[in-house]
Amino acid sequence: MNVVIIGASGYSGAELSSLVAKHPNLTLSGCYVSQGSLDKNKLLSDLYPEHLGLLDIPLLPLDSDAFLSIEKNADYVCLCTDHKVSVDLAPTFLAMNKKVFDLSGGYRLASNDDYVTYYGFEHQHPELLNQAAYGLAEWNAQAIKSASLVAVAGCYPTAALNALKPLKNAGLLADQNIIINAVSGVTGAGRKASVGTHFCEVSLAPYGLFNHRHGPEIEQHLGHKVLFTPHLGNFPRGILETIYVQLKPGVTKEQVDHAYQVLADEPLIRLLKNKVPSIKGVAKQPYVDIGWQVQGSQLIVISAIDNLLKGAAGQALQCINLSLGVDHTTGLKGAF
Repeated sequence: MNVVIIGASGYSGAELSSLVAKHPNLTLSGCYVSQGSLDKNKLLSDLYPEHLGLLDIPLLPLDSDAFLSIEKNADYVCLCTDHKVSVDLAPTFLAMNKKVFDLSGGYRLASNDDYVTYYGFEHQHPELLNQAAYGLAEWNAQAIKSASLVAVAGCYPTAALNALKPLKNAGLLADQNIIINAVSGVTGAGRKASVGTHFCEVSLAPYGLFNHRHGPEIEQHLGHKVLFTPHLGNFPRGILETIYVQLKPGVTKEQVDHAYQVLADEPLIRLLKNKVPSIKGVAKQPYVDIGWQVQGSQLIVISAIDNLLKGAAGQALQCINLSLGVDHTTGLKGAF
């Protein structure tokens, strides 16, 4: 299958380009940036010299010639673009009968009202929101396989949902809000220069209090209220979430352990039980590491992922694999 990547110059776009280029069943047939991008016509390996020899591919402007080429040659289109840009581009590629994998948040939420509240814009294609399959690979494989539009899950929600859905599905959660304290490396803020995300300026601090867009995404796909607070940390990549859960009365440690066994055979999820996950354990790896401890009715769950791999490009490749009908870990497990 021929894959094109729009927004290939960003961190997630470059990671996905590398994964596709090395994949045994895929061909990277084009990398594109906006017509106004300062990166257009550069080689992707000029921006990311670690990929010299692999990604010596020009970053072409997304102009009329590009759309004609994509319509003629591409099978899958991956959008590593701003949320609003993805909303505008996805219908164009769907009309070409391409399968679209959107790594932005443009199709993850349920209604236009959510986009007005949490993204600050009117969604121009709300009719597609119910058609988009949520790209949380371990939990939504059947829908992903058959969907023309896949909304790849957000990075923070990926860590949270894999940690919490086993408990929710087992009926172990009390009604109280789940508290999620999460911290991400600076690559989560994107490649575009900003004083607020400049490495030398970053000091561990929360942001998006009460209104971060990943809060409603977690709630929608978990079916439980959460209080989600993200933090930006001064390290390059990775996400660590410490999650505080109130269990129903009488729930035992053994029941919690048993609930997590639903993930025991998932090759990209590592259940650490009483061990504590860390950023070091997942950086530049495609895994979710989950650990937990129970004391009475209180449960603390720790979840760690690489925000650019399992939180973005790696999960997008899992979704592509599911669409292809091959093992969803193809090109991921043991590839780093």
